[in-house]
Amino acid sequence: MKTWCKAGIGAGLLLTALAAQQARADARDLYLFAQWAGDHQTRPFREMLVDARLYGVVPIHQLLRSASDWRLCKAEPFAVAPAAQWPAVRSTLLLLKTLGEQGVLKRYEVVSAYRDPVLNRCAGGAVASAHTRAFAVDLLLPAWADPNPLCSFWQAHGKDWNMGLGRYPSGRIHIDTAGYRTWGGDFSAGSSFCAPATASKAQSR
Repeated sequence: MKTWCKAGIGAGLLLTALAAQQARADARDLYLFAQWAGDHQTRPFREMLVDARLYGVVPIHQLLRSASDWRLCKAEPFAVAPAAQWPAVRSTLLLLKTLGEQGVLKRYEVVSAYRDPVLNRCAGGAVASAHTRAFAVDLLLPAWADPNPLCSFWQAHGKDWNMGLGRYPSGRIHIDTAGYRTWGGDFSAGSSFCAPATASKAQSR
């Protein structure tokens, strides 16, 4: 009986560890963020989020993640969008907050947000990427999550939000408020998991 219990506990711990490892999609955690933020000024950005009642919609260390290829591109792991783009930050965060409140996005991890143009180019982003000129987030859903409610929301309310929704072959989902459009693996509306948008090509990834 004791042997069975130990085996059960061991298997449970193993499954928990594997689940935690799977959920950890990005190594840029709070510890790395604290190291980075010590030499960078993030207070005005944080205060802007607090004033807009949007602080905490996305954990700050995720919200300030730059491109996932930051090491390869010899860039900073985090970045604060220019103040001129903060209205776009608020717009996109308000959308994410609404998606959360309506149960469309229950759990997710933001792995890329603002990118400066040099990093965006190195990381393979589009020239007019919303990651550089507005404010976009690339996020990962848990393996069990159904992305179709996002599609339904985009179809019903996307125009009102000026919402861009894309899904890449890696499984990452791109969301912004820089234009009503959708795209899929080949960056065309025709490959989207949603109904085609008005534009045949999406150049804002």
